[in-house]
Amino acid sequence: MTRWVLRLIIANVAIFFLQSQYPGLTERFWLVPIEAWRQPWTVVTYLFLHGGLSHLFFNMLALFFFGSRVENRLGGGPFLGLYFSAGIAGALLSLVFAPNAPTIGASGAVFGVMLGYAWFWPRDQILIWGIIPIEARWLILITTGLSLWGGFVPGQGGTVAHFAHLGGFVGGFLFLKLLGRRTGAERFRRSTLPKAPRLETTASAIDRWKKIRRDQLHEVNRDELDRILDKISATGIASLTSGEREFLDRFSSRH
Repeated sequence: MTRWVLRLIIANVAIFFLQSQYPGLTERFWLVPIEAWRQPWTVVTYLFLHGGLSHLFFNMLALFFFGSRVENRLGGGPFLGLYFSAGIAGALLSLVFAPNAPTIGASGAVFGVMLGYAWFWPRDQILIWGIIPIEARWLILITTGLSLWGGFVPGQGGTVAHFAHLGGFVGGFLFLKLLGRRTGAERFRRSTLPKAPRLETTASAIDRWKKIRRDQLHEVNRDELDRILDKISATGIASLTSGEREFLDRFSSRH
């Protein structure tokens, strides 16, 4: 489990415990969208509150399964940016479509992380309930459809914050698009700088990367290492993205 995924899970579990110990805490920090202008902190604090053990469990389970790989791909800072952008967007969309509904839960932020997973690995197989296989991209489309159904069809919404879920997808999408543009601009800027002499040959770089100790990596990082090395074998080192090179250099520098 990566650093920020672990910290977010610990924070959510700790605050859930405090909710059970201090009556009134939930109502003090939950989000009532139309009142957010008087209590602006609630657009963030609502993400750490949950309505029951199952609500907390499934949100944290999804964060555990999807978050570590996304954090490894983006880095800690951008991962938090994705998480909170999605959560805040969920609050804003709720303001438009459900302004009076008290809202709690990390679902909007977690949905943004799920979108990030499908963004980078759209064809990865996800097992629903550990049984039903589905590609990540189709899982996002189905989840979006269910949220639209629950949000806009009368009598289908129940107590689920469907608009927070949809806002999580919207916020996650916008953040990833912006991040991609910034990354592309940075690559262009670097391409215009004078080239530094190459101190390492392609063969030596590949040899160094292949010496990464798989047994010392987390399972998520092992899968990513195998995927990138397979990509090099199939399409060559020139096909690597800057993020993939950084991933390999980060772990090869430790050994």
